[in-house]
Amino acid sequence: MALHTAWILCLVIFGHDQPLQPVWLAVFVLLQAFRVWILASLGRRWTTRIIVTDTPLVARGPYRWLRHPNYVLVVCEIAVAPLVLGLWEVAVVFSILNALVLTVRIRAEDIALQPE
Repeated sequence: MALHTAWILCLVIFGHDQPLQPVWLAVFVLLQAFRVWILASLGRRWTTRIIVTDTPLVARGPYRWLRHPNYVLVVCEIAVAPLVLGLWEVAVVFSILNALVLTVRIRAEDIALQPE
């Protein structure tokens, strides 16, 4: 949560007077369509918490092809949103930090999903 808060603050502080980059803005809009697809596929099962139930994992929508499509989306957003404002340094720094966070998060999810 702290990472995403810091990322948004950097976008506001460093990007408030920057011109929009139309190509990156179009990519960001496309990413939001991907978000809608992910949320529609998960339905009521979407959450930021790690919760294990005895129901099968979602296997429809982008989950047919990707194990963690929401994380793919977040990785792309963390890189693309700063680029919309021409802030490539913010994109690089927060992409690296996000990779570290996701390494821990995905490992925790995989452990939680292991049979007892």
